[in-house]
Amino acid sequence: MDILFLLIPLSVILVFFILGAVWWAINTGQFEDIEAEGERILHED
Repeated sequence: MDILFLLIPLSVILVFFILGAVWWAINTGQFEDIEAEGERILHED
């Protein structure tokens, strides 16, 4: 039971870290043109 006092706060911190990383990726334009990167390798010379 004592381990829950450690695991619950760590999981909450991990969720906030993941949400912060997704928010950062969306706001910096990481998902603006996701199809171009997949096609770029096909059209390289």
